[in-house]
Amino acid sequence: MFGIKPLGDRVVIKRVEAEEKTTGGLILTSAAKEMPNMAEVVAVGPGTKDEPMELKVGDKVIFAKYGGTDVKYEGEEYTIMRQGEILAVIE
Repeated sequence: MFGIKPLGDRVVIKRVEAEEKTTGGLILTSAAKEMPNMAEVVAVGPGTKDEPMELKVGDKVIFAKYGGTDVKYEGEEYTIMRQGEILAVIE
């Protein structure tokens, strides 16, 4: 069981690492890599009466670039955000 339990309509996500190479095969320097807007959902809250929880653990999602609150837990970095800040689920 994951140690952070989000409340209400919040979810905890872990960002997917940025690619080291472009599709054309160019290797990117660390300065050229941007923080990815893709992540995996690692914990979900119960939802609220007005906003039922639609996401589930394991969903791959795209989220708003500047949304959420970054936290460090047991040496790993996570972001806690409202479900409404998640833009799409990758199927």
